Amino acid sequence: MKHLKNKSESRNPSKDGEMNFIEHLEEFRWVLVKSLIALIIGVSLVGTFLPSAADFLSWPLKEATSRLGTEIGNLVTIRPLGVFSVFLQVCFFGGFGLALPFMLFFLAGFVSPGLTLREKRMLVPGCIASLLLFLLGCAFSYGFILPLSLLVSMKFNLMLGYEIVWSATDYYGLVVWMTLLIGACFQFPLILIILVYAGVLTVDQLRKARQIVVVIILIVAAVITPADPISMLILAIPLYILYELSLLAGGAVRRRKEMQAEPVDETDDDADAEA
Repeated sequence: MKHLKNKSESRNPSKDGEMNFIEHLEEFRWVLVKSLIALIIGVSLVGTFLPSAADFLSWPLKEATSRLGTEIGNLVTIRPLGVFSVFLQVCFFGGFGLALPFMLFFLAGFVSPGLTLREKRMLVPGCIASLLLFLLGCAFSYGFILPLSLLVSMKFNLMLGYEIVWSATDYYGLVVWMTLLIGACFQFPLILIILVYAGVLTVDQLRKARQIVVVIILIVAAVITPADPISMLILAIPLYILYELSLLAGGAVRRRKEMQAEPVDETDDDADAEA
């Protein structure tokens, strides 16, 4: 990737306005440092309001309990140091969620000098779309899939006569990982659109791969969600809808790219004719 001459002089760009490999590493190191600082600040903020954050993450359990109509016991810790595992999970992943927009901003600043003007125009909308899709996936997991999955689990436990005693470590781990993974899964339409824009894939190829994509979506949904078919289908359906929407968006991107390329081709043809 090439960096232009308007980079700061303190980073010592080479005479032709480009940066060598060592300078790229130095630039990327600062991106990592700034991202780490943002993460530390986010973790500190969550740690400051840890009881409120833990109460917020317990909402899916409270919602499932209210739907069930039967009171269950509180979460418990079954290991002497189990509470520290809860502390680390809540603080780290909560801080990561707070720091994510800043991390995307730092990464965009690192990548942008090596992009063309047209690609730079798509960078900011792409970052915003990525963040919104991630938040949409997290909200979908937190507000819908998790309460339903817990409710199904409770009903099966009661049907078999089991007493429901859940570990706080296991519960918060489930909430955190499912939320983050489903948020990450909602990124795949944007990835497909970028691949179509870059010419790596075509919309026709994606249409022909529908059956394969359905199988992949079902496998991913089965791995991420708890072992019940209801949660798996609830996740698989919106992922497939996002896939179809990515086909429509990819087609629009392809048509726009072709329209923008037409004037360039005509100019080149005129130049060749004059020559």
